[in-house]
Amino acid sequence: MTAPTPLHRSYRFGRWNVHELQAGGQLLDGGAMFGVVPKVLWERRIAADERNRIPMGMRCLLVEHEDGLVLVDTGAGSKETPRFHDIYGVENSPPEGDPGPTALEAAIRIAGFTPEDVSLVVNTHLHFDHAGGNTVRDEDGTVRAAFPNARYVVQKGEHRYASNANERTTASYFPANYDPLLASGAMELIEGPMELRPGLSVLPTPGHTPHHQSVILDGGGGDVLCFLGDIVPTQWHLPLPWIMGYDVEPLVSLETKRWLLARAVQEEWLVMFEHDAHTATGRVGRDGKGYHLLREGESQ
Repeated sequence: MTAPTPLHRSYRFGRWNVHELQAGGQLLDGGAMFGVVPKVLWERRIAADERNRIPMGMRCLLVEHEDGLVLVDTGAGSKETPRFHDIYGVENSPPEGDPGPTALEAAIRIAGFTPEDVSLVVNTHLHFDHAGGNTVRDEDGTVRAAFPNARYVVQKGEHRYASNANERTTASYFPANYDPLLASGAMELIEGPMELRPGLSVLPTPGHTPHHQSVILDGGGGDVLCFLGDIVPTQWHLPLPWIMGYDVEPLVSLETKRWLLARAVQEEWLVMFEHDAHTATGRVGRDGKGYHLLREGESQ
């Protein structure tokens, strides 16, 4: 696997310190990642291995908010089997010598914090590679919150959808990642757009799942960061029709991307890609061919 980069990167965004954290990497089928886009097109941008898999990151966002530490998404976690990790190409062990049982915990500790310091966890949705790190399984089989002092937040409709998974969606949803949190009262189910903390809000961005949400961080002075989640998982998914085969409502994804990226250009957002193994953030431009990532010095 080509290692996602980097495990941890910190910078100032508006009035807050933010940290890009890699919760590890995945190798996923390129055809599934690009849906109806022909391989001859997507392989020009990202090369596949002998099993037709392409490298993906599992990037999370940590925000030092004055009301408490906020974590957006939690990666795949540590509860699944080696066979499962092989199927999905998951590698989320910490680099040798780094603290923590998983890459995410190692990155949190490198940033100067512990899991106990996190006060709010926001899940864009409940797929295993976004919510698997919500919980941990002890040696006796007990599943408990990985962030014991945190309030967890996800859309109510997303949990309802996960709880009624069908043959098409059941492989993505594992109840151990969220049901123990609901049972303990640690997870709150919300509905629609909402400001969770001053300057930090969620925005419904349906399509990948019907109740997927993205996270908006308003740093003040016109600085806005949008954590896109899976509605635009990598920079290569910026063109409107480049939609994952994993999206359960691809035509809804298309319309969501249409208005979301138009707003990102108009308001000059910084956007964060959760699954891009190498490019974490950038600003979006538009030309006659559609949307793309702006290069240094390029105007919108």
